[in-house]
Amino acid sequence: MTRFSARDVPPAFASDDQVATTSSAARPVPSWVAMTAVSGTVLVAAGAFWLSFTALRDLARRAGIDSGQAWAWPLIVDGIIVVATVSVVALTPHGRTATWYPWMLLVAGARVSVAANAAHAVVGVDPGTSPELAAAVSAVPPLVFVAITHLTVELTRRTRRLDPSAGSTGGRQKPRIKAIALDTTPQRQALAHERRSQGWTNVQIARALGVHPSTVGRWLNGSAAVTPSDRPAAERTG
Repeated sequence: MTRFSARDVPPAFASDDQVATTSSAARPVPSWVAMTAVSGTVLVAAGAFWLSFTALRDLARRAGIDSGQAWAWPLIVDGIIVVATVSVVALTPHGRTATWYPWMLLVAGARVSVAANAAHAVVGVDPGTSPELAAAVSAVPPLVFVAITHLTVELTRRTRRLDPSAGSTGGRQKPRIKAIALDTTPQRQALAHERRSQGWTNVQIARALGVHPSTVGRWLNGSAAVTPSDRPAAERTG
């Protein structure tokens, strides 16, 4: 008989209550502290974006883009950073397969923005000023913009989770992992259906029950065939 309990579950799948009991420092952040932090990051991000925007717009004009259209180029370059950052945070619970593409866009957008800001500084550097110094100074705003955008998204997401009136699952019951004896496949199948109705993903269910996600998929789709992967991981290795 294999028994799964709350302490067997990795932190990524533990409920908020379990995290709070395992760490005495895990306490809700006061709303005014969170709002002050979010407001500060938004202001810093706005300043970094404005500096990068003006530099990239001028660089676009120098490259031959019409003055009436030059403003769109920095929006495209720095806009990728914002969209990719939000996408990375939103898709993180779905694993690396879902986040590799937004991460690629984030890195590519950051590199283009930093290189373009540095190029603009070198092209327009004043006589007597070191081009290397100008490029280094101009590279700071896009780098800060990347970092502060990610921080803003994280603060907003975690503040929303800590708000008891908002809820973290849109009114659905939070996934909770209880100690339960799972000694037969039908019991695991029934629990998989129960957890699925509570909003759990196949990966979370598989991790809690010690089986492969494809096994959970077969259970949920009505397939009753039992394969070696249907047995708990502890039984397969023991």
